[in-house]
Amino acid sequence: MAKISMVLKAKKVQKFKVRAYNRCRICGRPRGYMRDFGMCRICFRNLSLKGEIPGITKSSW
Repeated sequence: MAKISMVLKAKKVQKFKVRAYNRCRICGRPRGYMRDFGMCRICFRNLSLKGEIPGITKSSW
């Protein structure tokens, strides 16, 4: 229920353009958003560890 309301809040047309902000497509988190992938850092990490994002691998040195 809360996730649906967050997504609706983000999609709502704001009165001023400056007020618009990005949210993660998967969980709706507004912080730690990565524009290139359209998701937050937590979802990005989970999907990259599973190998579901093409071209992204966990770094090791």
